[in-house]
Amino acid sequence: MTDEVKRQRILSGMQPTNDSLHLGNYLGALVNWVKLQDDFDAYYFVADLHALTVPTDPKLLRARTRLTAAQYIAAGVDPTRSPVFVQSHVPEHPQLMWVLSCLTSYGEASRMTQFKDKTAKGGNANVGLFTYPILMAADILLYDAAYVPVGEDQRQHLEITRDLAERFNQRFKKALRVPEPYIVKEGAKIMDLQEPTQKMSKSQSSELGMINLLDEPSRNAKKIKSAVTDSETVIRYDVENKPGVSNLLMIHSVLSGTPIPQLEDHFAGKQYGHLKVETADVLVDAVAPFRARTLELLDDPAELDRILASSADRAGEVAARTLARVYDKVGLLAPVRTYFL
Repeated sequence: MTDEVKRQRILSGMQPTNDSLHLGNYLGALVNWVKLQDDFDAYYFVADLHALTVPTDPKLLRARTRLTAAQYIAAGVDPTRSPVFVQSHVPEHPQLMWVLSCLTSYGEASRMTQFKDKTAKGGNANVGLFTYPILMAADILLYDAAYVPVGEDQRQHLEITRDLAERFNQRFKKALRVPEPYIVKEGAKIMDLQEPTQKMSKSQSSELGMINLLDEPSRNAKKIKSAVTDSETVIRYDVENKPGVSNLLMIHSVLSGTPIPQLEDHFAGKQYGHLKVETADVLVDAVAPFRARTLELLDDPAELDRILASSADRAGEVAARTLARVYDKVGLLAPVRTYFL
């Protein structure tokens, strides 16, 4: 990657909607985030404001916000290089969202996926869900992000951000950077242990299908050993015909660093039980350092809060500059917050 690209900024975040990240989060997102630090000016945030679009217990939200941030760091995100901050700690997020919402028509907002899906199912959608994509756009545009990491099937999620940036620039002259999707190379797709044709997700019906990284090692080992396979006995990678076995081979391969063809040779003539026991052992060993580091950070809340505060200050400097530029373009008085000048 060229030096020019290395200087570009990239931004991503997750909602604090669970007590523990699962294996799919870790291998599908966090591992890539850690790698991106070497090539980009990376910013990572915990999207606690987005979490308010559904009823949330205040104590639980606070705890999960710290948990999520701690897991970013435990996975290898270095907050001295890449700010790890909480969305609500940078007030420019909702401030920019308001300006952008005034450029968004009602019809456009009502067609956005989250709101459309919720209302189609008869759910009680609130205004927060209605404006969710606009806040997401503000999250990105505040930091002049050149790239946003997305999967090949997630390009459309970035389109509203690009549309709003281009609309603002046409109306008020260029003030916002239009981000490009950074297509994450297809990595390990970890499937549900009980429904191996579905991606591992907290929305799946059975909790037994999900590996929570902070669960007790014995609990995760038991889930692996209870994973759905098939009625055959041959251990081979065949996603279409043997999704359960293929999922276990993928988990083993990614965590152990052993190529799948080599694993197929290793398990030739062995039973599914051998695959499950060995995969469980590999999982427990691989997750142990992550779990230990997360618990260490949680045991020192003052230090974790110091990291979050320092990161929010650094993120806030960038966000405040962008907001001041936007305010100037639309005719608002400059913000009182002036430490960035």
